[in-house]
Amino acid sequence: MEYANLEELIAVIAKLRAPDGCPWDREQTHQSLRPNMLEEAYEAVDAIDENSMEHLKEELGDVLLQVLLHSQIASERNDFNIEDVAKELKDKLIHRHPHVFGDAKVKNSEDVKKNWDILKAEEKTERKSVMDGLSKSMPALMSAQKISKRAIKVGFEWPNEESLYDCLYSEIDEFKQAENEHDKNHMEEEFGDILFAAVNLARWNKIDAEQALLNANKKFEKRFRKMEELATKPLEEYSFEEYDKLWKQAKKSVNICNK
Repeated sequence: MEYANLEELIAVIAKLRAPDGCPWDREQTHQSLRPNMLEEAYEAVDAIDENSMEHLKEELGDVLLQVLLHSQIASERNDFNIEDVAKELKDKLIHRHPHVFGDAKVKNSEDVKKNWDILKAEEKTERKSVMDGLSKSMPALMSAQKISKRAIKVGFEWPNEESLYDCLYSEIDEFKQAENEHDKNHMEEEFGDILFAAVNLARWNKIDAEQALLNANKKFEKRFRKMEELATKPLEEYSFEEYDKLWKQAKKSVNICNK
């Protein structure tokens, strides 16, 4: 398989960054492009959720643009280039898949995950804590899941699911107490503990907390839009009782449509 278009694309990026290239592209730095990297990654995920291959192809191109731009900027500073990026990734994949590129034997994907963690630890000898290497830019729920999974790898796990429920209820009680004290800082702290406990409960049941909340957001938005359609007067004029009735109508209508 030839990769002429990829080579040409790398040349296009270099031209855009050249002295006679595009003023906007030339002004960009790793820091200025940071929001773009996040945005394009999220849009690619949206395309995956939509199961739209045409949209995914476009969005993966936008993600690739960010990779190439960062690599070009680094190359101009003699830090690294796209070839260095590709080599490091290639070497890492080969090292972490000895069952494919070596003589190691695995029975299933769980063995693969265990070997991956062991080999990764061999590469990252500078890491002293199991919490080292966690992303600081990850969404909070996703980060909580990562932290929790790191902890249980060394045995810091709840004895049973009931103890998780006890923890969750305890955190809710502590939040209520902080609320009664009218202490906003304490309330924020305890609410964070509620969310972290809920994430652990999700992990225990093999539920992705980030995806669960995204689905809940989408469900609420869909039902609220339906409520707006069903409303016979401005929503601001509805009483709580009218709102509740309208919400139940919307919920029933959306559920019927989704069957």
